[in-house]
Amino acid sequence: MTMNIKQSGSHLEIVSFHLGDQEFCIDIMAIREIRGWAPVTPMPHTPQYVLGLINLRGAVIPVIDMACRLGMKMTEPSERSAIIVTDIGGKLVGLLVEQVSDMMTIKNEDLQPAPEIIPETQRAFCRGIVALERSMVCFLNLDTVIADELKQAA
Repeated sequence: MTMNIKQSGSHLEIVSFHLGDQEFCIDIMAIREIRGWAPVTPMPHTPQYVLGLINLRGAVIPVIDMACRLGMKMTEPSERSAIIVTDIGGKLVGLLVEQVSDMMTIKNEDLQPAPEIIPETQRAFCRGIVALERSMVCFLNLDTVIADELKQAA
């Protein structure tokens, strides 16, 4: 399963966000909405990165701590935190991030392959690297990042 990338000619539309000191981005077409942090209902016997469930206008969706899912320190929710509600393969999943940074349009050629030095298991999470003036941003492959949740929901 591949994630659609909204392209206007030779451009991609992305939303960037912070996890710890790092910046990541995802395809804007995967985003259903961005909402502020709200407490979740914890669920027993789930991976540590699955924080729990929220009710989104009658739809119960899992919320994943993206930092924890990517092997980083768990996110301490604050007033700047956000839940990015994504629609991947018809399944809704909330992604807890520390802060949404920006929505931007980049050129296709600005998306570079992930370096070979990164282990294959981690490279699977990264569709590529976007080189911006201020930083290098990992373009996440949500199909891979939330694959376990999609399999369990199927």
